[in-house]
Amino acid sequence: MIIKYERVIEMMHTLLSSGSFPHPHSFHIPMNEIPVEPKRIVAEEYLGSLIALDAIPVGAPGLTLENMYFKEALTSVTDTGTYGQMSPENIIALEPDLIISGMADSYDTLSRIAPTIIVPYGNLKDAHEELTYFGELLGKEQEAKDWLVQYDERIAAAKAKVEASIPADATFSILERADKSIRAYGDNFGRGGQPVYQAFGFKPPADVAEEIMDKQWAEISNEVLHEYAGDYLIVTDNVLTLQDYKDDPIWGSLPAVKNNHIYVWKEERSWYYDPIAVLSQTEELAAWLTA
Repeated sequence: MIIKYERVIEMMHTLLSSGSFPHPHSFHIPMNEIPVEPKRIVAEEYLGSLIALDAIPVGAPGLTLENMYFKEALTSVTDTGTYGQMSPENIIALEPDLIISGMADSYDTLSRIAPTIIVPYGNLKDAHEELTYFGELLGKEQEAKDWLVQYDERIAAAKAKVEASIPADATFSILERADKSIRAYGDNFGRGGQPVYQAFGFKPPADVAEEIMDKQWAEISNEVLHEYAGDYLIVTDNVLTLQDYKDDPIWGSLPAVKNNHIYVWKEERSWYYDPIAVLSQTEELAAWLTA
């Protein structure tokens, strides 16, 4: 059973008319036929949604297979190579009937192997948009609805715990320190932005909120760190510990650090932004905020 190109276009028009997708032309829709129930998917992105829909791919790049939130579900999945540069030879060997990627510049190569859908990162703004889109694409609408019901229940429970402990007007900063650089992130770029800004509904410091939310990230220096630092800091760092931040003369001078309102985690836990990861991150941060 196959789904025609016209049906894919109809699906996209329906979603676009709801205002869900701000960049309609960034979806690459293949002119050939797409299986309604593909059995051999190669997925460079969106593995979390595929797992939630019980559509385990046959292939995915090694980086995504290391996602701690669901790697146990992917033990039988073949490594297709480097993320962003999957090996065509590895993919061909898997005989896929559908390829899903977020890399627009890969479309020409991938679409010669099998029907290919390109959904650039950022076009699907949250778990609901992502699961709904892939549920419709794969003919698993009910599975998507059922999963989202449980997702919403767990998110609501985590949010209620946080609301009972943290003032609604508290400001939060999503930060990452690597080497000598510091970046602040918005609500759709991983590192904890989805749980803090989307699930809990907190905001960045008012003076920088528009910049961060519009661009989704900002490179900052130690000199202006205090401008971006809210009442609470969620910091991704693979090297420094919480104590290191408290001992640092610059970071240690921030009110959030002085008040012990800083959470430090490694990229293996903060970088991922799929629905499964976001749910786990939300509950993890809720536990910290209400401890």
